[in-house]
Amino acid sequence: MNEETEFELPQLYRHHVFACNTQRPPNHPHGSCGASGAPALWDRMGKAIETQGLTDVGFTVTGCLGFCNSGPLMVVYPDGVWYRATTPEDVDEIVDSHLKQGKRVDRLVMVLRRS
Repeated sequence: MNEETEFELPQLYRHHVFACNTQRPPNHPHGSCGASGAPALWDRMGKAIETQGLTDVGFTVTGCLGFCNSGPLMVVYPDGVWYRATTPEDVDEIVDSHLKQGKRVDRLVMVLRRS
């Protein structure tokens, strides 16, 4: 961009969470976040964000994020932190620590690599 076309882009959210909810059959070779319990976890996260008034946090339930056997997965931007939450308490910890305080929850971080 040159100086004539540069402009400030507003940031709508301090954090934006994308959470996979893809549902495949239980014995599918790729697995899926939906079959691993994601729907109840994401429902809890959405309700926590809303009830705690975190208006600066966006939450989007998505299709496949590409790492099916590792789920249920979410990614928090702009940090680019991938989490695997498997219990309601994991979701609560991510909301309280990362989304509210900006502190990464290291025990739930997934380090993913493309093969």
